[in-house]
Amino acid sequence: MSMDTEASLREYLRLVAKVPIIGHVGPVARAFDFVATAAPGIREILTVGKLCFEIRAGHYDLVVVDASSTGSVVGQLAAPTGINELIRVGVVRSQTDWILEILGDPVRTGAVLVTTPEEMPVNEAVDLAGRLASETPVHLACVVANRVLPELFGRSEEQVFNEITRPARLDLLARGIGASRELVEDVLAAARLAVTVRRDGVAHLERLRAEIAPDVPLLYVPYLFARSHGLCAVRQVARALSEELLT
Repeated sequence: MSMDTEASLREYLRLVAKVPIIGHVGPVARAFDFVATAAPGIREILTVGKLCFEIRAGHYDLVVVDASSTGSVVGQLAAPTGINELIRVGVVRSQTDWILEILGDPVRTGAVLVTTPEEMPVNEAVDLAGRLASETPVHLACVVANRVLPELFGRSEEQVFNEITRPARLDLLARGIGASRELVEDVLAAARLAVTVRRDGVAHLERLRAEIAPDVPLLYVPYLFARSHGLCAVRQVARALSEELLT
């Protein structure tokens, strides 16, 4: 389902306000835009309210939301609380009450943050986790670290790696595998770069683990070395997440 503000408004007017809508909303939509501009949170409550309505109506067994950007999603999830602080009685208040009940139930609703083992994405994930806790009723279910590079070798094997990268060893290695010295140098340089990038990523993930609550699971998804991502990639990601949850 692709969320559309006008379609959500049409459905809200039909189901709640009992206003028959034929064709485009037209003047009603323009009036709504005016009200939404004057009263912050109205547009966001319509978006998150549509999602909660689908959950409350039981139309689906599971609702997975690909949320908007970091700044926008906090505003959307915090909108019901803001409306409740402004409106004490009436239809709107009763609706935001059950929306907050759904959003605030950790058994029914949880936020999943996805990041990568890099400085900026980790900073954003830490900031978003804090804002979810302080500004919204939504429980942080888990954090997923995507594109985690595999460990080529540990520090105990690093001495061996350094030894075979010596100039005197390169010619011997190249002759042994029947490849050119340039090709061997390129492969070894790529391996060293991958190890460096992974170690930098591990440092960022360690900081992420320290910054988020200890009871929030941190799951790892490996870097998929593929040009296109189809059903096979989905199965690989599902398998990786399943293994993480079982460990």
